[in-house]
Amino acid sequence: MRRENKRTGVFTRRALLLGAAQIAAFGTLAARLYQVQVVEGAKYATLADTNRISARLIAPARGRMFDRFGVAVASNRQNWRALLVAEQTQDVGATLDAFARIVPLADHERQRIERDVHRHRRFIPVTVREFLEWEQMARIEVNAPDLPGIVIDLGTTRQYPFGPSLAHVVGYVAPPSEADMGEDPMLALPGIRIGRAGLEKHHDLALRGRAGAVQIEVNAVGRAIRELEHQEGVPGADIQLTIDAKLQQQVIDRLGDESASAVVLDARNGEVLAMATNPSFDPSLFDSGVSQAQWIEWTSNRRAPLINKAAAGLYAPGSTFKMVVALSALEARTLSPTDRINCPGYLDLGDTRFHCWRKGGHGLLNLRGGLKNSCDVFFYETARRTGIDRIAAMAKRFGLGVKLDIELPGARSGFVPTREWRIAEGKPWSVGDTVVHGIGQGYLQLTPMSLATMAARIATGRAVQPHLTRAVSGVVQPGVDPTAWPEIGIAERELHAVREGMWAVVNEPDGTAPKAKLALPGVQMAGKTGSSQVRRVSREQREHGFKSENLPWEFRPHALFVAFAPYDAPRYALAVVVEHGNAGAAMAAPIARDIMTDVLTRDPAASPQAMPQQVARDGAA
Repeated sequence: MRRENKRTGVFTRRALLLGAAQIAAFGTLAARLYQVQVVEGAKYATLADTNRISARLIAPARGRMFDRFGVAVASNRQNWRALLVAEQTQDVGATLDAFARIVPLADHERQRIERDVHRHRRFIPVTVREFLEWEQMARIEVNAPDLPGIVIDLGTTRQYPFGPSLAHVVGYVAPPSEADMGEDPMLALPGIRIGRAGLEKHHDLALRGRAGAVQIEVNAVGRAIRELEHQEGVPGADIQLTIDAKLQQQVIDRLGDESASAVVLDARNGEVLAMATNPSFDPSLFDSGVSQAQWIEWTSNRRAPLINKAAAGLYAPGSTFKMVVALSALEARTLSPTDRINCPGYLDLGDTRFHCWRKGGHGLLNLRGGLKNSCDVFFYETARRTGIDRIAAMAKRFGLGVKLDIELPGARSGFVPTREWRIAEGKPWSVGDTVVHGIGQGYLQLTPMSLATMAARIATGRAVQPHLTRAVSGVVQPGVDPTAWPEIGIAERELHAVREGMWAVVNEPDGTAPKAKLALPGVQMAGKTGSSQVRRVSREQREHGFKSENLPWEFRPHALFVAFAPYDAPRYALAVVVEHGNAGAAMAAPIARDIMTDVLTRDPAASPQAMPQQVARDGAA
C-alpha cells in the first residue's frame, strides 16, 4: 500500500507538471493570439490588404500649349506601356526573361530596366517598354499569370502637331535623368517627361502637374480584378502662346531651303507672332529616344538644325546697325538730319583706307540719303565723330547686347563692345575700331531677336520687350497692353529722321531695297538692308574685281533685313537673317517683303484672341 501511494504521488506530480506545461503553452498561445489579433491586428490587416490590393501612383497629364488662336501646338496622345513593380515578383530576372519571350528586349533595354529597379524603391513602377502595339499589349495581358510584377498602363506621350516648324519655340521633352530625380519624387514615375528645351523647359514646373494614385484589387497570380479607388492627379497648366501657328508655318515655307531665321513682333507690345529657324528637327523624337544615327546627322550638319538661330544665333549686324549709329549721333549733337558728308568711295584714316560698298562713292549725303543709300563712308565719319561708348549706350537702349526677357533657355544677349571692355582685354581701342563699328562690323555680335526688337523700338519709341507667353492657366500675363512699356527717351524728331531714311530705303526707286516694296494698296513698309562679312576682303581682291558670290557658301557674307509696317501706324516689326546669303537687298529683303505681306494680310495682332481648343487630356482633339 505504501508502494501504491508512492506511485500515485509520482503520477500526481507528473500530471501537475504536464498540466502546468499545457497551461503555459495555452497561455502563451492565447497571449500571442491576443498580440496578433488585438494589439497588432491593424498591422496584419494592412499586410493582408497589401497582398490583395496593389497601390500605384499615376503620373498627371502634362499641360498643353496653344497658339494665340487656341490651336494646339503641344498636346498628349495615348501610349500603352508595360511597367514592372519589383515588389510584386520574387525574381526580377525571371520576369524579364518571360517578358522578353513575348516582346523582345535589347541588351541596353534590359540593363536600363535593372538599373532603374535598383535605383528606385521596389513599389515604384519601372518602365519596361513604351509605345506598345495593340497585339503586344494583348499578348502581355493573356500571359499575365506568368509575368508577376508586370502591369499594363495607359499613359500619354507628347505630340507636336506642327513638328519642326515650331520645334525651336516649343522645345521638347525627354525622360528625366538620375540627377533630375532628387528635385521631385514624382519624376521617378513611369511616363514622366521633363522639358529639355524651349518653352517646354521654361514652363516645366507649371506643365508637370501633381501625381495621383490608384488602388487595384488583384488575385493570387497578380491579375487585376477591380479598381477600388482612383484619385486623379492634377494636370499641368495649359499655356497659351503669343505665336500664330499658321503664320509661323508660312514664314518657314518662305525661308525655303535657306539656312535662315526670321522674327515677327507685334511692335506695340513685343508679342512674338512668329520665330522661325531653318533647318529644324522633329521634337517628338526626343520623347521616344533619338537614335545615334539621327544624332550624328544633326550634329554633323553645317547648317546646325538644333540651334535656335533666331534667339541664339550671333551675327555681325552689318548696315542694319546704322540706325543706332545715327540716333547716337543725333542725341550727342555730332550730327543733324541736314548735315552733309561727302563720300568719294573711301575714308582715309592714317595709313588705312576704309572703303564704301560703292566704288565710285555717293557724293554729298545728308542722314536721309546716308540711310537710303546705306553709304558706308557717311557712317564711318558719323561713328568717328560720336565715339564707340555713345554708340554702345544707344545700342543697349534699343535692346542690343543686353538680356531680353524672352522665355527661352539658351537665348543669347549678343555683344556690343566698349572702350572699357577693350582695355580690360589688354588692348587699346583705336579710332579705326570705332569706324568699323559704324557700319555694324568689328566685334558686334547680335541675334535676329534683338534686331527685331530694335526695329520695334524705332517704330514705336517704346522699350518693348519680346515675349512668347500670353496666358498661363487662363491668366493673361503682363505686357499685353502697349501702354505698359515705357518710352525709350529719344526725341520724336530724331526717331522720325531715322524712320524717314528707312522709308526711303524701300519706297524710293534708288533706295537699296526696292525689292522690299509692298504690293498692298495704301500700305508701306520701312526697312534697312545689311550684309555682314564673315572674312576680311583684302585690297588685292578689291582691285581684281572681287565678288563675294563666287566664294564657297561658308565664306559668303550674311544677308540681313529689318523692317516695320505700316509706316504711318506701325504695328509689326521683323528681322530676317539668311546665313551666307551674300546681299541683304537681293536675298533677305524679298523674303521680308513676302513675310510682311502675309502678316499684314492675316493681321494676327488685330484679330480677336481665342481660348484654347477643348483638347481631351488623352490627346484626342
